[in-house]
Amino acid sequence: MPPTRILIAEDDPISRAILELYLESEGYSYVSAKNGREALDLYNAQPFSIVITDWLMPEMDGTALCQAIRKQAEDRYTFIILITSQNAPKDLIEGLEAGADDFIVKPINPAELRVRLKGCHRILDLENSLKKSLTEIRELSIRDPLTGAFNRGYLDQQLEHEIERTYRYKHPLSLILCDLDHFKRINDTYGHQAGDDVLKRCVQNLLMSSRRHIDWVARYGGEEFVILLPETDAARCSIVAERMRERIAFIPEDSHYPMVNISASFGTVTLLPDSQTDKISAGELLQRADVCLYQAKQSGRNRVVPETEMSSEIIADRRLHRWQYFP
Repeated sequence: MPPTRILIAEDDPISRAILELYLESEGYSYVSAKNGREALDLYNAQPFSIVITDWLMPEMDGTALCQAIRKQAEDRYTFIILITSQNAPKDLIEGLEAGADDFIVKPINPAELRVRLKGCHRILDLENSLKKSLTEIRELSIRDPLTGAFNRGYLDQQLEHEIERTYRYKHPLSLILCDLDHFKRINDTYGHQAGDDVLKRCVQNLLMSSRRHIDWVARYGGEEFVILLPETDAARCSIVAERMRERIAFIPEDSHYPMVNISASFGTVTLLPDSQTDKISAGELLQRADVCLYQAKQSGRNRVVPETEMSSEIIADRRLHRWQYFP
């Protein structure tokens, strides 16, 4: 079960030495403080999953230390054991209300301490398991189950946040809209399993061309994907999109469907907050990228069309026909 780092708060040197001896014999790593204030400073400086604190101490007592720890918003749980010579029901209630999880009545019995710590570990293990399960559930809720890219719900929510951040910090934000060419033919000719494999491989290639933990890829529709590039200008965005286009068009020799010709068309747009008079929405940014994608399809597919290359006539025409389907 050990090693687990334990923070001890005990003002009496003899009691502190005895407690340290008990913990050492069980293989625990610990840090000791002489009062609650010193313990709180140590707690704020480094993480501890278990705190063992005496109730009566100078400067800050055990209940005040419990309250201070519980007031902090943290993503981890700290198990607090309160050591006390007071075992009246009203005293125990006061300690629990302050945030203590368990009690040990002085003088400390080594066997009792051992059992209390085992119970503490069970609680912490359950808390970690729950946190892991919640993380996995959240991942499932925002991911496309086939490709592993983020789903449309995540895109709708997160894109608005990225736009907000772009306007706040005045950094460029680029968006790429990618659509696989003639995808329906792949499904009709080779079956939906082949189509699924193509979609998964497409996302893998998009991710390989992106910055990990910075850029992100979302499935926008059936064979359409959005790639968001924070703090990326138009020139860099075009380079990234072209690299993605080349990767998708490359058919590896070990492909399960060597006769399938895959390509994709790309439309790119860059938001520059300094040049914008009015704040645009996520829908408007996607529409601008859609105009570029439309032109890429119209001009022969398997190409990248940045917004900077678009004319006002083409933009107006796309707005009139933006729901046109490209097989």
